[in-house]
Amino acid sequence: MNVRNFSIIAHVDHGKSTLADRIMERLGAMTERDKRDQTLDTLELERERGITIKSTPVRLEYTRPAQEDGSGGETYTFNLIDTPGHVDFNYEVSRSLAACEGVLLLVDASQGVEAQTIVNAYLAIDNNLEIVPVVNKIDLPAADPEGAAQELEEVIGIPAEDAVFASGKSGIGITEILDAIVDRIPAPSGDPEAPLKALIFDSFFDAYQGVILFVRVLEGTLTPKDQIRLMNAGKNFEVDKVGTFSPGLVVGESLPAGSVGWVAAGIKDIQDAQVGDTLTGRERQTAEAFPGFKPAQPVVFSGLYPTDTEDYRKLRDALEKLKLNDAAFSFEPETSEALGFGFRCGFLGLLHAEIIQERLEREYDLDLIATAPAVVYRVTLTNGSVFETQNPAEFPTRDRIELVEEPYIKLSIMLPEEHVGPVMQLLQERRGSMITMNYVGKRVELLYEVPFAEILYDFHDRLKSISRGYASMDYEQLGYREGDLRKVDIMVNNEVIDALAVIVHETKTYSLGRKIVDKMAEVIPRQMFPVPVQAVIGAKIIARATVKAFRKDVLAKCYGGDISRKKKLLNKQKKGRARMKQFGTVEVPQEAFLAVLSTDE
Repeated sequence: MNVRNFSIIAHVDHGKSTLADRIMERLGAMTERDKRDQTLDTLELERERGITIKSTPVRLEYTRPAQEDGSGGETYTFNLIDTPGHVDFNYEVSRSLAACEGVLLLVDASQGVEAQTIVNAYLAIDNNLEIVPVVNKIDLPAADPEGAAQELEEVIGIPAEDAVFASGKSGIGITEILDAIVDRIPAPSGDPEAPLKALIFDSFFDAYQGVILFVRVLEGTLTPKDQIRLMNAGKNFEVDKVGTFSPGLVVGESLPAGSVGWVAAGIKDIQDAQVGDTLTGRERQTAEAFPGFKPAQPVVFSGLYPTDTEDYRKLRDALEKLKLNDAAFSFEPETSEALGFGFRCGFLGLLHAEIIQERLEREYDLDLIATAPAVVYRVTLTNGSVFETQNPAEFPTRDRIELVEEPYIKLSIMLPEEHVGPVMQLLQERRGSMITMNYVGKRVELLYEVPFAEILYDFHDRLKSISRGYASMDYEQLGYREGDLRKVDIMVNNEVIDALAVIVHETKTYSLGRKIVDKMAEVIPRQMFPVPVQAVIGAKIIARATVKAFRKDVLAKCYGGDISRKKKLLNKQKKGRARMKQFGTVEVPQEAFLAVLSTDE
């Protein structure tokens, strides 16, 4: 078959989307009117930030130029999937690779092999995919194409002579890449006459057609009016339309084995269309379902609450539609005394959390408050029972806890050797312990074991600023280890605010408590009485700040006279204040929550 299914994978910002633009341009998939940078980045947010968030498929036709020896002249169908590079969107990459037979592995000629390059390469190897190495950006002044190709051989084991040298910006080497795709990436296998077997690798919700499924057809042929069955969901549907990507949805006549396309089958219930499910015929069923993907394990948890409680139902609908578009995201309802009804959401990392919140606000017109991100802790109680919690409000009191365990990660950092000292110092601050240190040319790979909670907030920003932007990081889960952890509660006017509770290591309780109370004291409005803001562990106050009271000048009417007259008026004011403080309540405004949750810590 003259079909090639492939993805472009690389570290973030190594030029995947730009190279996809040049390939589409060369193969006539873009008219002058449609031409724009990063064509496959369809979300406004992707274009604004310059990163790919969603994998985007596109179908292209390539006619090989005729050669003097009579070869060439054949037409090939390319199904190209542009993937994200950031570690938080690794699940998108793993799903895209399941729909391919090969990958283009991009390496920036000036940056060399970076952390996510290695991870994505091994992801492709695990999927038994053919890897075509491409050294990109060779026209940059600081480019070292030969060095980058040599690094690929040293770190991943891909022969340097296999590398194709190219530039996505200026279009150098595009013909060589197209020929390498045809020559090195195998054609898909699969019998078009066999029972239907198709893998759902992505989906989204359309208001008119219901759930649109993105499928890779492994066996059989998919046509309109077919009776299909979703194997995991156990539901039957009739196909309305099938088609391909150009890169928008284009209606077609059929999807034979080996092709990548989309299916509309009037699926109204979002829960029925699970990414990773297998599509088969209702009558002629395939023998066994495709293994699909491992469900994504959320590692960072944060609460999302609507600022207007009437938007709760709207938020739930928006989350369900977004989950369809992003299978790595999970959510469940929860309530908070301070913030009302909301959802506890699971993400693959901090950027993932930030992107989800921004998409909800932009695409679904919601105003949201997000609580501080947290990891899942495992708590063993004195009675022997064990439970997991990511919500500090659920953390039991110290006397009921036998031990607390926190998740650890294996952190891999690639950086130039001149920045090793400051980065090691940063990792020391974050309670990291070194496993090993490897030299690759003039670059160093540091491997550390670090508590996951320590890299949640500003670690990535600090790493980039220390290394002048050259360091790159990646991580994998290691499991749980015992830690000396404490729950820090925040009290305003002697009342605990559950939404601001944090779980933190014993060595950092004072500094974090101090930061939060100082920030709160700045943003809580002044009352007619002083308002204490305290950070407490159990019954012990570790930090305090006071919101000063408004003061009425009761001595304004005293023109001279005896001092006892002034004292009498001041004592009367003092008693009134004490009475007001006893009965007065302090409303903590939502701006105060936002201010605390947006601090670097």
